[in-house]
Amino acid sequence: MSLINSSTKGVFVIACTPFTDNGGLDGESVGRMVDFYYEKGADGLTILGMMGEAPKLTQAESIDVTRLTLKRSEGKPVVVGVSAPGLAAIGELTKAVMDMGAAGVMVAPPSSLRTDEQIISYYRNVVETVGAEVPVVLQDFPLSTGVQISAKTLGVIFEAHPSIVMLKHEDWPGLQKITDLREAEAKGRRRTSILCGNAGVFLTEEMQRGADGAMTGFAYPEMMVDVVRLCNEGKYEAAQDVFDAYLPLMRYEQQPGLGLAVRKYVLAKRGAIASAAQRRPAAPLSAVAVKEVDKLIERQARRLGMLT
Repeated sequence: MSLINSSTKGVFVIACTPFTDNGGLDGESVGRMVDFYYEKGADGLTILGMMGEAPKLTQAESIDVTRLTLKRSEGKPVVVGVSAPGLAAIGELTKAVMDMGAAGVMVAPPSSLRTDEQIISYYRNVVETVGAEVPVVLQDFPLSTGVQISAKTLGVIFEAHPSIVMLKHEDWPGLQKITDLREAEAKGRRRTSILCGNAGVFLTEEMQRGADGAMTGFAYPEMMVDVVRLCNEGKYEAAQDVFDAYLPLMRYEQQPGLGLAVRKYVLAKRGAIASAAQRRPAAPLSAVAVKEVDKLIERQARRLGMLT
């Protein structure tokens, strides 16, 4: 298994965690889902993220999901989310998944951090805990964590810790942050890979600002694959046309508290997982919402047909 590095590019799909209708871990669907993502062109996967319901898993289940995913990935890079309230849990899970062959780990800041000094200190402690040989993805998602990290503070962290090789950029609005980071690199700071989240809703602009790709979990990963490829080829209008066809469903999925239910419903509808179930506490889509999503999918298919 290759490790991620500061030049890593492409689409790393944030994978959901499949459950059976009664809430048990669905190992068979893990394999089916992994196949689905790679068949749609993913370069790698990220598991046990916020949309992977990681806080609802036991440590043993987290290790089991990692083992199943790595086995099915056949050497493709898999990043594992190891965020936890305490450093001991982060260190324990990191050792387990890296020993199994993970390509790196992702760590989001705890919501208790308030100052730049606290944020800088936290990631110093993370690197000391997991070891400087482990590639780390810093997840910058203030809409979820409540932790605001400026481009300047990110630069301090990146310079101090070369093992933090990637930023998962999910600030919103955050396009200027990408520009600021790339401009600092042009002036001599070391390069850091930037993959973007937020279900890809700003992907075309992010790519033009200097992002290296996407690390998010929209149920149509082929959209992200096509957009990233076309942007890398300089075909920005064609990339925008592809993006626009999927935008209504992406917008619907962005509803707070409903996004994962939408995503799992669509993945189940596409045959990637057997059940759209989330682990409790969580609610499935209502019958009305299902009709709305189905309508958006039908409209999306028509628009895509116009592009071919």
